Amino acid sequence: METQTLIYLFVGLSFALYIGIAIWSRAGSTSEFYVAGGGVNPVVNGMATAADWMSAASFISMAGIIAFSGYDGSVYLMGWTGGYVMLALLLAPYLRKFGEFTVPDFIGARYYSKAARVVAVVCLIFISFTYIAGQMRGVGIVFSRFLDVDVTLGVIIGMAIVFVYAVMGGMKGITYTQVAQYCVLIFAYLVPAFFISFIVTGNAIPQIGLGSRVEDGSGLFVLQKLDLVLQDMGFGAYTDGSKSMIDVFCITAALMIGTAGLPHVIVRFFTVPKASDARRSAGWALIFIALLYTTAPAVGAFARLNFIDTVNDKEYSEAPEWFTNWEDNGLIAFRDRNGDGVMQYRSGDAIVGAPIFLEERGASGERLTENATPPGENEVYVDRDIMVLANPEIARLPGWVIALVAAGGLAAALSTAAGLLLVISASVSHDLLKRTFRPNITEKGELLAARIAATAAILVAGYLGVYPPGWVAQVVAFAFGLAAASLFPAIFMGIFTKWMNREGAIAGMVAGLGFTFLYIAWFKLWSPESNVEANWLFGISPEGIGVVGMVINFAVAIGVAKLTAPVPPDVRRLVATIRVPKGAETPHMH
Repeated sequence: METQTLIYLFVGLSFALYIGIAIWSRAGSTSEFYVAGGGVNPVVNGMATAADWMSAASFISMAGIIAFSGYDGSVYLMGWTGGYVMLALLLAPYLRKFGEFTVPDFIGARYYSKAARVVAVVCLIFISFTYIAGQMRGVGIVFSRFLDVDVTLGVIIGMAIVFVYAVMGGMKGITYTQVAQYCVLIFAYLVPAFFISFIVTGNAIPQIGLGSRVEDGSGLFVLQKLDLVLQDMGFGAYTDGSKSMIDVFCITAALMIGTAGLPHVIVRFFTVPKASDARRSAGWALIFIALLYTTAPAVGAFARLNFIDTVNDKEYSEAPEWFTNWEDNGLIAFRDRNGDGVMQYRSGDAIVGAPIFLEERGASGERLTENATPPGENEVYVDRDIMVLANPEIARLPGWVIALVAAGGLAAALSTAAGLLLVISASVSHDLLKRTFRPNITEKGELLAARIAATAAILVAGYLGVYPPGWVAQVVAFAFGLAAASLFPAIFMGIFTKWMNREGAIAGMVAGLGFTFLYIAWFKLWSPESNVEANWLFGISPEGIGVVGMVINFAVAIGVAKLTAPVPPDVRRLVATIRVPKGAETPHMH
């Protein structure tokens, strides 16, 4: 069977499975729509949490970042994984014991304030839409390359699938759909990794293969060969880092703390029956997540080696099929500087920015670009997001493996998009309508509002996928930085202090959010040319500035709390009961 037919088959079957699960698990109440009725098994919830957490960024982008950044890419592994551990141990069980539907629910009740709830909703919606833009880009890339459809049509198809199982099934439908999506994405990630590890090193286990010798007769280990090859082409050594220690620390901490404050992951712990189940599901999720995250460094290293072997110093007229396929999608380009028709991959930029292709072709048949050519020797532009998706093609794996990766990429993007859409719809219908502006709304009316909000959110997400604003690719740091600087301190102090009051929490969230937004916006949007280490505050890049925003949040919140009215006694009792295990409460707490 041809590869293209296999791709249609695999993707079609996976979509049919998702829709079938949504119809089977249709939500009939607000409890089922928001938290799947609160009765999900911890193992099932762990698998769904892993799928919700491992977005297109984890599946498509992370190994690509590691492939091209080497040691510097480790901040994503440490930050995202460490953040999940922090969330599981520090926050999840206590939030589950609180027993409400959403993060703004907790903040509104804990800080006895509608204003605090509204600020939390604003933070949450901004974070979620930033993420969704990235997921829709992933959907567009996979559809345009593997299904031979226009990016716009691909995004529309993705929107339609998410609409069915998110709007119809709510959290109940999403939970069981995400279990299926986890199985698809993890299988799609591991199978090619096993193949490629065996081809490169003779060892099929990628985690061991990364530390093994390359089977090319050189006697070199994988990382030794990468270091030598890259240095010969003018790159830095793969195992050396270029970032300063303070920046590595701050980026890792911002990703970690930001992950612990991400609303679509936190809400998963409201779906289990009790607080102890939240801990168990967190443990299972960590195991399921580790399968991908311990494999990613090997995938990145093997991808970079294979890419160099099949592209560097090869004639374009004899370029492998995968190169021209991705060239047609605008994610790779060859700029023949010296007219010899040979693709020379070196350090530096081949063109300025992403390729803007012309209709005519060059002397060797390459697609010409109208972008300016900066000084240097490099003739190959490559988008790092293609590395995982193109990896099976580069390694000449069977067609069914390529089809599996296409289905896995879509599963990763759609699973997280659905979770984010549900968070947005719950924030609008439950936190803004039910708890703030229309407290007398019926359950039926609230469920209708949730579905309308989810539909509107899908339309906005689709627009961002079809017409991505120029800054979407630049503001990945926004979601983590803003979550770290706004929601995390409020949640943390809400659980672990009795004296933090509403005035302090609101002032802290606004200060942390404002500072982090302005810092990232300045260097990423308004003045990107000044985004160099010499101009950064304390040498901290925009990706890591959320840590400073968090410190500002804590400082402002504590200062304001000391100068304003104390927390009411009933709220102090609420905090005490959240922190004490069930059955261990003492009489003075009631």
